[in-house]
Amino acid sequence: MRTPRRRTTLIAATTVALLATSALTAVAAQAAPGCAVSYTVGGQWQGGFTGNVTVTNLGDPLSSWSLRWSYSAGQTVSDAWNATVSQSGSTVTAANVGYNGSVPTSGTVSFGFNGTWNNSSNPAPTSFTLNGVTCTGSTAPTGAPTTPPSATPPPTTPPPTTPPPTTPPATTPPPSQPQTGLVGWATQNGGTTGGGSAGATTVTTASALTSALNATGAAVIRVSGTINCSGMLRVRSNKTVLGNSGATIVGCGFTVNGDRNVIIRNLTFRNWSDDAINVESSATNIWIDHNTFSNGYDGTVDIKRGSDFVTVSWNRVYSHDKTMLLGHSDDNGSQDIGHLRVTYHHNWYDGSKQRNPRVRFGNPVHVYNNYYYNNAGYGVASTMSAGVLVEGNYFENVKDTYHLGEADSGPGSLVARNNHFVNSPAGQTGGSVAGIPYPYTLDSASSVKSIVTAGAGAGRISV
Repeated sequence: MRTPRRRTTLIAATTVALLATSALTAVAAQAAPGCAVSYTVGGQWQGGFTGNVTVTNLGDPLSSWSLRWSYSAGQTVSDAWNATVSQSGSTVTAANVGYNGSVPTSGTVSFGFNGTWNNSSNPAPTSFTLNGVTCTGSTAPTGAPTTPPSATPPPTTPPPTTPPPTTPPATTPPPSQPQTGLVGWATQNGGTTGGGSAGATTVTTASALTSALNATGAAVIRVSGTINCSGMLRVRSNKTVLGNSGATIVGCGFTVNGDRNVIIRNLTFRNWSDDAINVESSATNIWIDHNTFSNGYDGTVDIKRGSDFVTVSWNRVYSHDKTMLLGHSDDNGSQDIGHLRVTYHHNWYDGSKQRNPRVRFGNPVHVYNNYYYNNAGYGVASTMSAGVLVEGNYFENVKDTYHLGEADSGPGSLVARNNHFVNSPAGQTGGSVAGIPYPYTLDSASSVKSIVTAGAGAGRISV
């Protein structure tokens, strides 16, 4: 399990460069003598630290690798990324995962991990072995932490090739009540205000709802009771659609087609015949928040055809298959590249099978602080040169948490950090992702399950 850390100040790194003095015995390939290892403590706090390791192969190409070291002060490794790490007593073994086993001559491979220490001494390892042969060298011990006991721990440091976000998350503690304000991409491009201060109209029938959504001008529309409808109801620009307590849409969905500045909150959608919410044709500045979706035909929230500046937050999806599609076709790059920038945060993917989300072309797409539970297909897929930052999420009983490529779609880039895993493996990562331009508060990943289950879905806020 990964234990995320959230303070951005890093303690000075300790680096050890180690050169082999004898031939390496490779696990799956013979290698001539030579390796170098850089072991860096990127940050430490009361009770924990983050380590980063880079291995340089100075010998023949390797088709797989295993690096081993021992700790002298009782440190333990709690989780890792870009490697499979185990520990027996003081001895730690890190082995390649499926996608980074091949290391050419002069090539490098990097991985990282979280660990625990005794708060008084955290010395770096004094030796490493690569594929069974020792590389010798020396190092200096890591100093005691400077973070006071009450401070929030720093974030897990990503692998060295991973660029940090342009604007780091705030370092405030997890909120005791669910966040309710707008965060993410919908705050950009002038922001998203919906109907603003326009007078509210309450609708109780399908015909009244259809007319109100399709009217010109700014409006606040309150939905009351259960409305049975069919097809897709168009939502025009400058609309806020709010559900009163128990408000439910049955049989139909909403489409935002080329319009902008729309807010949809606190509604329950079920049994829709197409999509529950469809955003397309260069629609911009959309906020979809605190809704519940179940038992529909196609997507819960599909975003496509050049749409941009969208936040999807605090929604719950259950008893449903295809959840959230971002980018509808591999052939639509001319319209989608440079757009499809979406933030998905604090959503509860409650047994939803796949597309949580499935991403094409958008970069950066920010997937943070979501709770994934019993997803039988997969969590996140980055495809078609997309760039997805998967950060601070809680994965429980998910066999395929995140990966590159999907079906016939080629791979995108995916950077993962600070995630928490329960009976779930770390997924496939690769490439780099553009910086996140907006401020946000990153909740501790280990707290996300309790935070999201307490706050996601319709009926959890007052609007």
